[in-house]
Amino acid sequence: MNDTVDKLVIFLAKRDGIDKLVKTFQYVSKLVHWHVEAAHPDAAHRAKQWEVASGLSRKAFRSGRFLTGFNALRRNPGSTPTFRFLAVLANAGEMVYFFFDHFLWLSRIGVLDAKLARRMSFISAFGEAFGYIFFIISDFIMIKGGVEQERKLITTSTDKSTDDVKASVRKIREDRVMRLMAVAANVADLIIAVADIEPNPFCNHAVSLGISGLVSAWAGWYRNWPS
Repeated sequence: MNDTVDKLVIFLAKRDGIDKLVKTFQYVSKLVHWHVEAAHPDAAHRAKQWEVASGLSRKAFRSGRFLTGFNALRRNPGSTPTFRFLAVLANAGEMVYFFFDHFLWLSRIGVLDAKLARRMSFISAFGEAFGYIFFIISDFIMIKGGVEQERKLITTSTDKSTDDVKASVRKIREDRVMRLMAVAANVADLIIAVADIEPNPFCNHAVSLGISGLVSAWAGWYRNWPS
């Protein structure tokens, strides 16, 4: 059986694993910058550099990530017309997000005109927010279906089928936890995207962004951690 170090190595070998680690760095440093900005400007400057470097690194790691959504639609678009419809909208938004994120990254590191950064950020964030809305809807539908299935299993079970029912219920509950983690991450990322699309005092506050980023990162840790 793998111990914690084995699992950490496996986790960090995944692109999503290293992304969640660096995302943790990014939003911890954002909160540190906010906390020490007034009293310790030198430390705040260093924290800001860490935040910016982490953000740019994550964009580099995500190169080609837009193909994931395309492949998901190609290989497993959904089991019903409703889920296929939601999958198309969700993955289309995510593909726009990851595709235009390439140009945002290139403009911020100076390969492309820096003036493009604001426009690319808006398009990328809009695609991200659009996609996450439909991912959230899909997960809630699946959670609702799981709850109904669990109730049905419990009410129709007999003594002979108790072990099978317990195994099925356990599987449903594990899936529910994973989907709730996905919803938490998507809602948190939606807040971050809205801060780019329509700046406002709540979404753009350093604490709101920092907490949202960490919720998303740690929910991703949980979902991607090897069992």
